[in-house]
Amino acid sequence: MVEFYSEGSRMSGILRSPDNVTDRCPAIVQGPGWLGLKDAKLYLPYHEALTGAGYQVLIFDYRGFGDSGGDRGLLLPHLQLEDLINAVTYLTTRDDVDLDNLGVFGSGGTGGGNAVLLAATDRRIRVAVSQVPVADGEDWLHRMRREYEWREFLDRIDADRRERVVSGVGEMVHPREEIMIATPERRASKIKADVDDRIPNSVPLRCAEAIMRYKPIDVVDLVAPTPLMFIGVEGDAVTPTDHAFALYNKAGAPKKLVMQRHTTHYAAYAQYGAEVIPEIVAWYRAGFDGGAIDIHTTPRSDEVIQTLVVKGTE
Repeated sequence: MVEFYSEGSRMSGILRSPDNVTDRCPAIVQGPGWLGLKDAKLYLPYHEALTGAGYQVLIFDYRGFGDSGGDRGLLLPHLQLEDLINAVTYLTTRDDVDLDNLGVFGSGGTGGGNAVLLAATDRRIRVAVSQVPVADGEDWLHRMRREYEWREFLDRIDADRRERVVSGVGEMVHPREEIMIATPERRASKIKADVDDRIPNSVPLRCAEAIMRYKPIDVVDLVAPTPLMFIGVEGDAVTPTDHAFALYNKAGAPKKLVMQRHTTHYAAYAQYGAEVIPEIVAWYRAGFDGGAIDIHTTPRSDEVIQTLVVKGTE
């Protein structure tokens, strides 16, 4: 376990390192996905592969979540970006980190989107991977709802804003039922069962306003020339597939898009881990080794879009 501070809040992290480290090595920072926590088991296969390749991985709880300090359950993306920037700065204070080779990995909704935001904001990042990202928070929340539900949701947010300026107190809501609308797959999935009981079940409704302003699509073109890989799920019912395509199409080179087929948002972690994780490791290796990534500029070219299919389905 490691600790650092982000704008006065104590941050709790896990730093996973290669065995028998004797020199400075590249390091990758990760903020968890939507409502995720640093010690979720679904991240372990990725971290084991990355440390096996000789890289350190720092994953931490955002402020207000898990073991980190800060206001509990205050889910504000702009604060999460600050936390990621400060996590990178923490890495630069360590004498076992190669300061010329820092990367970011993000997975799951805002986790994937935050990787884009960090790479666009912080030039210390040399390589980035964004898995099942949100490109536009307003579109993300809108598409979870029927149109009349969306209008009611906007009215509720407006009423809450008015109440806050009058009384200083806003409405508290369940983040997975009232901000995000859980799909049947999410309700049935056990992929986060190891941390579910520690995820806040009450957050301020104003967090929804912040997510509606969350738009990695507006800055993804600023990432280049940092190599940027996207990983999506075809037909994703949790994070729309076209968000990954939109980010990829707007991003500059070098870039790559890996699309997973015949699977789902949560099932893909297990179904495609053996295929996707080596692709991720190879992307970091090429970027850290001095930019040995071919630059492609043709949108959605067969050279840069790779489709993975579960064996036996085609």
